[in-house]
Amino acid sequence: MIYWHLFLAFFVPNIIGYGGGPAIIPLIETEVVDRYGWMSAQQFAEVLALGNALPSPIATKMAGYIGFEVAGVLGATVAVLATVVPTLLLMLGALGLLYRFRDSPRVKRMSQWVRPVIALLMAELTFGFLSEGLAGPGLVHTLLIAAVAAVALIRLRIHPAFVVLGALIYGGLFLG
Repeated sequence: MIYWHLFLAFFVPNIIGYGGGPAIIPLIETEVVDRYGWMSAQQFAEVLALGNALPSPIATKMAGYIGFEVAGVLGATVAVLATVVPTLLLMLGALGLLYRFRDSPRVKRMSQWVRPVIALLMAELTFGFLSEGLAGPGLVHTLLIAAVAAVALIRLRIHPAFVVLGALIYGGLFLG
């Protein structure tokens, strides 16, 4: 039964999600944290941060890690296949149809309506992480990490992987 739950936890977000890995992260979090309780919101945030620091698509990395933590190698395999195979099959099947209607005004309007929804899902995920940060490390540490990360990313243009690594080191030294 655990393999079926793993399959559903990654299949459903990847089928109903639109916009790639970052857009489906809140949907995966809902399944993994809220529905099945395989990890806490803090653990999910840590997996997400680590996954963002590594190369390749975020959804497959998270599926592999969470699947392995829940049910070993077979669990990782099931979660990754649930993430990749259905989307791949749908993409291959719909490629001709999408190519034929790519300039349709209706398709373009539909795509424009999806963007705000993705932005709202990402905002909700961000506020969830903020509340976890305030509940765990506290206001001072959360604001310090956020301010240093913003300066590093925006002003100094440091690669996000190094910013995440720096935040992990800070957390390990001062919060661990």
